[in-house]
Amino acid sequence: MQPDYRHRAQFQPQSNYGAQSWGAADGREAFIARTYNHLFLAIAAFAALEVALFKTGVAEVIARGMMGGGALLVFGGFVVVSWLATSVAYRAESKAAQYAALAAYVVLEAIVFVPLLMLANTRAPGAIQSAAAVTLVGFAGLTGIALLTKKDFSFLGGVLRWAGFAVLGLIVASLVFGFTLGTLFSVGMVALSGAAILYETSRVQREFPEDRYVAASLSLFASVAMMFWYILRIFIGSRR
Repeated sequence: MQPDYRHRAQFQPQSNYGAQSWGAADGREAFIARTYNHLFLAIAAFAALEVALFKTGVAEVIARGMMGGGALLVFGGFVVVSWLATSVAYRAESKAAQYAALAAYVVLEAIVFVPLLMLANTRAPGAIQSAAAVTLVGFAGLTGIALLTKKDFSFLGGVLRWAGFAVLGLIVASLVFGFTLGTLFSVGMVALSGAAILYETSRVQREFPEDRYVAASLSLFASVAMMFWYILRIFIGSRR
């Protein structure tokens, strides 16, 4: 929980209060700009990594390993590393540690996405581009709602935490017992990722310390990646 410094305003001389308010606003705007610049760089790095993995043939090796019985292990590792990367990025005061967490998360996401992207290439040509476009439009729309309305979406935090535990249990159960999570599940996850984008955007506006723009970009990247994953699943399912 961040300390509340608002009470200090009443002790400031009136002549300086306006200048300080403008300075605070300018600082927050610069923080938001840095956050989204880093988010777009993370997305570009993710795309470049995927291209490199497929061009070099490494993607096929990764896909065989993940589909050949190691999916549960990979998923478990993904959850652990995701949690560690997010935790380090949130708490680290060092910029180097924050960048390392963001880089690790982008690389991990690139690896986890390989089987799904390979499936899309073989069974639903064009689905990747379509899913990326829909994700971009959805993200832009939700970001616009949060930034322009300035509504506080912090109430979504509790909902997302409980839903995350439920989804995690359902995914692990599907891997263990072999049942398939269908289109309705993917639609629900797209809605959940949309709620996550609203929540994280609200946090970027209100809560993140201004020196943690790398951590803020990581949290947004995680939500965008989740939305892209499940939108792509819907496109693949619709073209079978």
